Amino acid sequence: MNMKSDNFLIFQPSKSAMQSGIGKSEKWCLSNSRANESFMNSVFCWTGSSNSEKHLTLFFDTLESAVRYAESKKLDFEIIEKKKKKNY
Repeated sequence: MNMKSDNFLIFQPSKSAMQSGIGKSEKWCLSNSRANESFMNSVFCWTGSSNSEKHLTLFFDTLESAVRYAESKKLDFEIIEKKKKKNY
């Protein structure tokens, strides 16, 4: 894999609108920050990408394990912390 020139994000995904609880929202994701780069083929009307590795997302139980993995692979990464909810 040749992803070393890309920037990666480590974050906790937010729950979807269909989730009422917080289950599975404690995991941490390591994802490519430019995963949405794609192109449109005007002849066949489909969307593609020149590099399928950019759509890779890895899940970790803890922030420390995600950071350890990124450092072991020598990846450039940024950590995005979740905003704390307000208590009213």
